[in-house]
Amino acid sequence: MKHFKNYYKPTPEKWRKIGDALLASSTAMTFVGVQIDDKRIITFFLVLGVVGKFLTNFFTEEAK
Repeated sequence: MKHFKNYYKPTPEKWRKIGDALLASSTAMTFVGVQIDDKRIITFFLVLGVVGKFLTNFFTEEAK
């Protein structure tokens, strides 16, 4: 349960950028999946983007 406390702490810039990149690229690929009507692509990239962005919020800077 200790890690859940980190969710509301500031996310380091590196992990924020990774989360934003995952969300942006998965949104673009989900749009491609809609255009070609492939439900597997839509589902995979939608889940990847949302879960990836959510998980990056658990990273925090370690106090030294």
